[in-house]
Amino acid sequence: MHASQAEAIPGTIPPREAHRFDAARLEAYLRVNVAGFAGPLAVFQFAGGQSNPTFVLDTPAQRYVLRKKPPGVLLPSAHAVDREYRVITALGRTPVPVPRTFCLCEDPSVIGTSFYVMEYVEGRVLRDPTLPGLTRSERVATYDTMNDVLARLHRIDPKALGLGDFGKPGNYFARQIARWTKQYEMSRTEDIPSMTKLLAWLPAHTPPGEETRLVHGDYRLENMIFHPREPRILAVLDWELSTLGDPLADLAYNCILYHTPGATTGGLMDVDFAATGIPREADYLAEYCRRTGRAKIEAWSFYLAFSLFRLGAIAQGILGRALQGNASSESARQVGGQARFLADAAWRMVQEG
Repeated sequence: MHASQAEAIPGTIPPREAHRFDAARLEAYLRVNVAGFAGPLAVFQFAGGQSNPTFVLDTPAQRYVLRKKPPGVLLPSAHAVDREYRVITALGRTPVPVPRTFCLCEDPSVIGTSFYVMEYVEGRVLRDPTLPGLTRSERVATYDTMNDVLARLHRIDPKALGLGDFGKPGNYFARQIARWTKQYEMSRTEDIPSMTKLLAWLPAHTPPGEETRLVHGDYRLENMIFHPREPRILAVLDWELSTLGDPLADLAYNCILYHTPGATTGGLMDVDFAATGIPREADYLAEYCRRTGRAKIEAWSFYLAFSLFRLGAIAQGILGRALQGNASSESARQVGGQARFLADAAWRMVQEG
């Protein structure tokens, strides 16, 4: 396939040197393991994404998407493509929109690491949360559908989907704080005082009465594919961090935008809500509570501080991988540098309460 055809697949580049694999061996595997698959196969890599390298598999009849573990030495429990495959496959039977899955391969002899293959969903990725270029009513509807899909996810009983063992029930925040503290310490490149304070404050201030639901872990606009013309989500992507956990952690992560300025992380702090149609945080939370049958949310600042802390730890991990030379995106260093900003923002939120 020549370059002009690669350009027809939005956001793709030729596979990066560090992530290349034997396409002929993959093609032979898919012929046997994916019903209806037929070559010839051309492989392109999505330019974005920080964690699991993701590729478009182009064939004359159909396009597919392949997600694989990155090469090199990996942090424990990270990059679990088998978990991602399992949750997307299970959600295919629910009102939560996800891509159709085709196969999971855990045999490293095929392309060097574990991978899975799912459908290529044609549509729009809305990367800027201020939604430039959309009408006011389209912005209202886009945020409303994002809220609705999150509520749908959190109304699901994980046991009914066969996901009762997808994580440990209870003590979600204690386990998450411990996990991300460990990941942060393993990839730490400098001393961040606000992060050190958070590591002590968060475990001591976890609200009582945690719930256990299926949580996405990275629920934001950029991880959704919208219909080409309508404000409708066709697929929620990037389930790598999904587990059983407290739904308010997912909601708070989705609302970090309200507490970061647009210039730094593409946030909503500087937005004119009335003019744009983007809902205020209080209205967004009220809609979520209505949809999930929740009276109100206590200790909201804890959930926000936790989400910023976790994002800071993830950013630090990305920076650590970039310095080792095996991060999956060229912008990894830039993203990694946000760890200090996020930790500072979280500590400020704790102090303001």
